Amino acid sequence: MKRKLSVVIPCYNEEENLKRGVLEEVWDYLKKQKYSWEVIISDDGSSDKSLILARQFARKHPGFRVLKNKHGGKPWAVWKGIEAAQGEIVLFTDMDQSTPIYEVAKLLPWFTKGYDVVIGSRGLAREGFPWYRRLMSTIFRFLRGIFLLREIEDTQCGFKALRRKVALEIFPKLQFFQEIDKPVKGWRVSAFDVELLFIAQKRGHRIKEVKVAWKDRDVAMGKKKNFLKESKEMAKEILRVKFNDLRGKYA
Repeated sequence: MKRKLSVVIPCYNEEENLKRGVLEEVWDYLKKQKYSWEVIISDDGSSDKSLILARQFARKHPGFRVLKNKHGGKPWAVWKGIEAAQGEIVLFTDMDQSTPIYEVAKLLPWFTKGYDVVIGSRGLAREGFPWYRRLMSTIFRFLRGIFLLREIEDTQCGFKALRRKVALEIFPKLQFFQEIDKPVKGWRVSAFDVELLFIAQKRGHRIKEVKVAWKDRDVAMGKKKNFLKESKEMAKEILRVKFNDLRGKYA
């Protein structure tokens, strides 16, 4: 039987989040749903005990499975999960569950209304965000709005659902996958969401943004993010996507 929903959870050094029971939260919600579902934990070459813990959980919980991938970055882990998915709709969500899995109930109805991509939005008030992250987020939205996706408020929320056929069409066209052979160290996210949404829009796919609950619950120690560096990289990503568009790359 073809599943309705595939939940893809990228995993890179998420040992601390796994130990606090995030997968139990996902299981407790999904097991009560009437639609068919699966959860794919797509490991991104974790160097801690994440893969072991995820496999232990999946063995005891029907509908969960684990993919072991080379370390390639978050977009790579998401893509490998999408490739393996069997659902008509694919949701990718962060392991920390800062946006709880139950918020998918706000996204799914929009697919019956003809939308192809339905994304969560954290709004402006983001619980658990320190002031400097709120400032950088505001600057990022301002710069991005000048060049791309003006009608979308939050492109970076890690809670997005797409028709699988649309995801299969768009992901291989991301610049990220043109550089996948480059060595990757540590936590690599990139602003792939911007390019993903831009290509979807460019190709005529209908996008709906839906406000979802969000609170920073990430306790993983392996990410070690440099938010200033990350913000600079995301700004470069905006310009690169705009430049690629002007060159006709997304035609």
